[in-house]
Amino acid sequence: MSRLLDKRTFYRIGAVIAVTMLAGCATAPSARRATTSREPLQRIDLPQPATDQDPLTLTLAGEFALADADLASAARNYVKAAEASADPAVASQATRIAIAARQWDAADSAFRRWQAMQPNDPGVWQAHAMLSLHAANAQVAFDDLQKLAQQPDGKGWRSIAQALIDSETKKQATDVLQRLATPPLLGSNAETWIAVSQLAARLGDKALAETLAQGAVKKFASAETYAWAAQLKVQSGDKDGARALFGEALKRDAKNSHLRIAYAALLGQLGDNSAAAKLLAQGPQDDYTYTARAAYAARADDKTLIEPLYRELKALPPPHPGMVLNLLGELAELLERKPEALDWYKQVSESDEHWFEAQVRSVLLLDGEGKTADALTRIHQLQARAGDDAKELGDVYLLEADILHKRGRGEEAVAVYARGLQTLPDDSRLLYARALLNGDLNHIDASVKDLRRLLELKPNDADAMNALGYTLADRTADQTEALGLIEKALVLKPGEPAIMDSLGWVQYRLGRIDEAVNHLRTAFAKQPDPEIAAHLGEVLWVSGQKDEAKKVWEQGRKKDAQNKVLLETIQRLES
Repeated sequence: MSRLLDKRTFYRIGAVIAVTMLAGCATAPSARRATTSREPLQRIDLPQPATDQDPLTLTLAGEFALADADLASAARNYVKAAEASADPAVASQATRIAIAARQWDAADSAFRRWQAMQPNDPGVWQAHAMLSLHAANAQVAFDDLQKLAQQPDGKGWRSIAQALIDSETKKQATDVLQRLATPPLLGSNAETWIAVSQLAARLGDKALAETLAQGAVKKFASAETYAWAAQLKVQSGDKDGARALFGEALKRDAKNSHLRIAYAALLGQLGDNSAAAKLLAQGPQDDYTYTARAAYAARADDKTLIEPLYRELKALPPPHPGMVLNLLGELAELLERKPEALDWYKQVSESDEHWFEAQVRSVLLLDGEGKTADALTRIHQLQARAGDDAKELGDVYLLEADILHKRGRGEEAVAVYARGLQTLPDDSRLLYARALLNGDLNHIDASVKDLRRLLELKPNDADAMNALGYTLADRTADQTEALGLIEKALVLKPGEPAIMDSLGWVQYRLGRIDEAVNHLRTAFAKQPDPEIAAHLGEVLWVSGQKDEAKKVWEQGRKKDAQNKVLLETIQRLES
């Protein structure tokens, strides 16, 4: 029920204000001065109801309490107003607020008042059902909700849903819903069948939700019913079944963009990114579909999908918005047309929200073309423009340091981080990046210092905890602290491959070979990157399993033949 007062209430407020103003005029000081030489006016004292019995005053107090989100006070005042008022709207509001506040005795009192005045109001049936559910009287609740379900055009199901969702016992609510959700009560409206199936899913009754969804498909065979049945299949893990149902839905409504987007997302989850991009290419296009098509085509690494999208975007009537220009630049990069990409990025206006992103992409392209000096000049311009935007400024410092590091200028990169941390003190991203770089440069004390500072700022940062633990395990003799840090990080991020790799490595350093092999195997199975390959291979080699170690190293080489850790490990052990 709306919290707004009805017209009658406003009329009563207006009357009281008018009377109050008249009474005030009769006793105002200026009026008394004007009549001192005449016969004094006779003062008439109007009878004032007690404030704790005046329904208008109590209703206003309830409204003010609602505005302050004080449900308890709102319920208390509204229930008193209902007891003193002959207005069923007041009793209705009092009942609803008291139920929301879980003040059940007060709700029952207000409800009796409301029921006496409007016994056939559907709202009365809903409120009685909610009170009955609280009292664990499921049969009475069912009787009231059944009357709501019999309302024409399925209008009562919204009230049924509210009553059942608010129930304190989900089992009782689902039992009642199972009795209500029958074809005669659901009627001939597909939306009602879908909504009740969704209600069942929300209450945790997956079997009923599935049964209703299948019934809706059989009865109506509409795009909406197939789409909802497909979503239930996704939730249950049956992606192939969902794919078939989404296909049926699109046959019935090929232009429905929401259906296409949902189906494309499923195809992407199944790894069929090409099919997802092709699906989104059908029908009307907007910013979302263009961007999603590009993402799916890039994941598929399919230039036969990227090229037509590139041409399609180029053919859009100018002027191109920043989003389109930026996307054109990214597509040109994917097509290895770097000069074109730079030209697209250059056209993004400085006032456009995509300008910064375009500049970052331009910097990376320039550096990739060997124009590192131009890239660094562009970065310094970005630093000056970023001003007090901490996110953008941090991004630029990270970008500059990364470029310098990749160009073999590690000490300069450390200086960039130092400059960034002067501007952005204790920035967690800069601290973490500097710590990792100092580790690579063998500045172990500096690396450990930054990681400890980061954990002071963010005590439950699992990545920083893991990095510190690994650094201590790999570069110092403090294996005990390293093990504790890594085990705590794994609790915060269970199953994380990088942390499992660290755990295996510290166990190896502690001489616990069998445990180390088990954890490193698990980490490599989840994430077969070259550094984990180096660690697993070393532990296998030391334990006498040299042939398997070589196979693992070869797999790591396929990922990155130039990985420094992998190459150092192989050279050290095979020489």
